[in-house]
Amino acid sequence: MSGSNQQVESSSNSSSTTTKKNENVPTVTKDKHSVSKRLQQELMSLMMSGEKGVSAFPDGDNLFKWIGIIQGPIGTVYEGLEYRLILDFPNGYPIVAPKVRFESLCFHPNVDENGNICLDILKEKWSATYDVLSILLSIQSLLGDPNIASALNHQAADLWKNQALFKKHLLDKYEKEVKSKKI
Repeated sequence: MSGSNQQVESSSNSSSTTTKKNENVPTVTKDKHSVSKRLQQELMSLMMSGEKGVSAFPDGDNLFKWIGIIQGPIGTVYEGLEYRLILDFPNGYPIVAPKVRFESLCFHPNVDENGNICLDILKEKWSATYDVLSILLSIQSLLGDPNIASALNHQAADLWKNQALFKKHLLDKYEKEVKSKKI
């Protein structure tokens, strides 16, 4: 009996090893395929949404890296300004949040000098139900309604209290940094 147990065990081990090897390749391919499919659907949805002030599209042929454009919200100090973002989607998207950062310099209490954004839905409050459109709209909303208690840029947070002074500083930086790079 122990001889047949060994044979079954040995047979079982070799088939599970084979199965594991074969499962890993399709799983990775399937995951990437699932993410690609989801991103293609989100791109179509975004294009069809007709949402004003936000847009995004893949960076060349790389479906896992997108360029986003956000217009400053109307009625805020950011009105009339345009910002470019980079969205990097991991293989685990939408379970894992994308990495999103401003490529354009953005003077804001919740954005650091490297373009990193402090926004809960991109971190601990991430949900697989969010999509590119909801991310862009949330960032656009954040521009006009920062979370001062969670500031990454303390100078911007201090200036935010005086909107006239903040706007002057913002526009000076925007003119100097963002527009000069467009030339």
